[in-house]
Amino acid sequence: MSKIWFGDPTVDDINGRHTNHIGALIGLHFTEIGDNYIKATIPVDARTHQPYGILHGGASVVLAESLGSIASSLIIDPEKYMAVGLEVNANHLRPVKTGQVTGICTPIHIGGKTHVWDIKLYDDRGKMNCISRLTVAILPKQ
Repeated sequence: MSKIWFGDPTVDDINGRHTNHIGALIGLHFTEIGDNYIKATIPVDARTHQPYGILHGGASVVLAESLGSIASSLIIDPEKYMAVGLEVNANHLRPVKTGQVTGICTPIHIGGKTHVWDIKLYDDRGKMNCISRLTVAILPKQ
């Protein structure tokens, strides 16, 4: 698949966009942009644990939705459009206690009004711990 991004975004551009949001609070960090995918990580620590000492499903969803939302925002003309989450689902496949989780986001559908993303999360051993799908609405700016 050829490059899908509007312009030439870099990881530094993405990481510098927002520093005061939920992703920043849990340590989300974008690590790679390919021609048709982006990657990001979150730590598995006290910020992202649930009471049993494993990765909170909500933290996984924050990573997944952040990846898909940013991916959509990188495809559209930001002067004319905005990308907002419409629906997210996640299946949590195995617990993660420590280390970090890496999410990889790839397109399923890139339309004029909606984008659908496949987001897979992996632990440090390369085992998939969560699979998610995000639908993003593309809205004209007022």
